[in-house]
Amino acid sequence: MSMLRNAVGAVLLIIGAVWILQGANVLTGSAMSGRGQWLVVGILVVIAGAVLLWWNNRMRRSLH
Repeated sequence: MSMLRNAVGAVLLIIGAVWILQGANVLTGSAMSGRGQWLVVGILVVIAGAVLLWWNNRMRRSLH
């Protein structure tokens, strides 16, 4: 189960990073490009992924 949570956290980090780049208009060619709300959503998704990874790995260390 912890591998699944780590995979979900990593996917959230990647998706969030793409959304940040699209929102900042670094990655163009999409309806999301240059729209500030995707920058904010991307930041929130990256934070959620980082917290999930941190929490999951912290819990795993405390169990061993």
